[in-house]
Amino acid sequence: MPLKILKFKPGVVKDITEYASGKNGPFFTDSNLVRFRNGYPTKIGGWEEETYFLGTATSTVGTVQGSPRKMIAWRGISDGSDYIAVGTHSHVYIIKDNIAYDITPLRKTSTNLSNPVATSSGSSTVTITDSSHGASTGDFVVIEQATATGGITAATLNDINGYQITKVDNNSYTIDAGTNASSTVSSGGGTALDVKYLIGNAENVGNQSADPALGWGVGAWGEGAWNEPRDGTSTTVSLESTNWTLVLWGEDLILNNRGGQLYYWDLSDSGITTRAALVSAESGASDVPASNKTITVSFPDRHLIAGGCSPLGATTADPMLVRFSNQEDFVTFTPTATNTSGDQRLEVGTKIISMIPTKDETFIQTDEAAYGMTFVGPPFTFSFRLLAVNCGAVALHGSANVDGDVYWIGKSNFFVYNGAVQELPCSVQHFVFDRLQQNFIDKTFVGHNKKFNEITWFYVSTDNPVTGANPEPEPDSYVTLNYADGAWSIGTLQRNAWSDATNVRNVPFALDKDGKLYNHETGTSDNGSAMSAHIETGEVEIDSAGNNLFMVDKIIPDATMSANTNLYVELKTRKYPKATEITKGPFTVTSTTEKISTRAKGRQVSVKLYSTGTADDWSLGDFRINVDEDGLR
Repeated sequence: MPLKILKFKPGVVKDITEYASGKNGPFFTDSNLVRFRNGYPTKIGGWEEETYFLGTATSTVGTVQGSPRKMIAWRGISDGSDYIAVGTHSHVYIIKDNIAYDITPLRKTSTNLSNPVATSSGSSTVTITDSSHGASTGDFVVIEQATATGGITAATLNDINGYQITKVDNNSYTIDAGTNASSTVSSGGGTALDVKYLIGNAENVGNQSADPALGWGVGAWGEGAWNEPRDGTSTTVSLESTNWTLVLWGEDLILNNRGGQLYYWDLSDSGITTRAALVSAESGASDVPASNKTITVSFPDRHLIAGGCSPLGATTADPMLVRFSNQEDFVTFTPTATNTSGDQRLEVGTKIISMIPTKDETFIQTDEAAYGMTFVGPPFTFSFRLLAVNCGAVALHGSANVDGDVYWIGKSNFFVYNGAVQELPCSVQHFVFDRLQQNFIDKTFVGHNKKFNEITWFYVSTDNPVTGANPEPEPDSYVTLNYADGAWSIGTLQRNAWSDATNVRNVPFALDKDGKLYNHETGTSDNGSAMSAHIETGEVEIDSAGNNLFMVDKIIPDATMSANTNLYVELKTRKYPKATEITKGPFTVTSTTEKISTRAKGRQVSVKLYSTGTADDWSLGDFRINVDEDGLR
């Protein structure tokens, strides 16, 4: 028989059997760290860690505190410097020149405390007495002007990165100084000690994961047993984890922690070490929403828009209310006859999830519907139109704007808005949503890689369960859509926040759960370690009817690879779809390999190709196999 070409359609298909995938595509059935480019599988680029310091250039190399949730990058107008803003579940930072500065807003400051520090010999636990602290366990504090106490140095107590409160009493609380005291002191620290209290639990900051909501009034109407509170043994409803929306106002930053207030960081006036402050405290501010789920800035008219916010004159949020500031004035939310401030309540859904500015409108997503918000000018300012229902979003950062089209992840499928809302055909849909842990779905986020026409959703999978050692799982898996050709791919990669290449950086960059910063599409390795990349095909019928057995005695590879690449090939055959699979190999393919000799018998054949090195760089074409008929069975 002539050589048979193993030519597969681009994309991974997981929602049908391997036999059907080979018969009807044929398609690929599995992948990891592989993309589709020009219709063919290619190993993705590597990544390298970029180290940075906390607070000062002389400090120890570190990472931001808390699990990262969002970051954006921009270039300052006034100074031409590059900035990265990072929001974690507990802090907000500005990274400049590889130094991360803590700009987390303050809840309060206690000044001139007199000898409030107590130590116990041999213990790293330090007690701080402050009768008006108002703090909760898990909140963060920064101590200033403290003197050495009990053998713990002043530099340690005054660490600019602060401490997390480990225990709270009415008039005091404890921290872990990280070093043991050499003596017991009941009253120390100096007579002019200051304590800065970062926003925390009381301001909806510090919740790493969604918490199950218990009791009456939780969940959809009619759900559960009548007249019975929801308990921890039943299916629970999750309250939202701490997350941040970060938007630019020129070169300045406006911040919102989900369910909290609005904050402002002024690059030119405040300085890099100054913390973000309340928008409501800015000069001329009026009726700034006290509680907000998310924010955005409309384009090109420039209104600050708050979603899921508190109504005018109220402090409790209306989860379906949209309010907008005066044009070019982010501090004025009081509607008057001479400004463009206003509000609009949406109807379909129970809460606003996200808001995304596009070319012509602001795209608003509730948990059930999609709305378009269009600037029309006075007296109405904006028009609102319902675009579609049954297309709700599930994650604050689960939607991406690609040249005016919006892609997002829903409850059990994917969507695109390109003038009309459409469900995206997805060949791995059931595979992804069967693996996605619903209790952590709000940690799902999307990253865009424009160079390769890719949108990638990172999510917490069932392969990363809750355990004693892992009580707060973070995203560990991904699903990628190449929106140019509709090809889907899957894999495992731990990331918590992503930013595409910009004028600030020429490659995509991302943060992992520990706050490590990686430049992607750089090199060929996992920060110097091996990358385990693979692609696997469906089972191809050697003849169209599948009647005959064949002997495969030769593989002719077609691949572009670097001289240092070792690509491994496994040939798999079956006599029947449910028969035991026979695997031959692995065989090594290098840049000079012409053919591979093998002997494998079957009716169906599939191939797995993979690499495990640090220098591997490869792209596949059309492999061929040589087969001889082995008889009718």
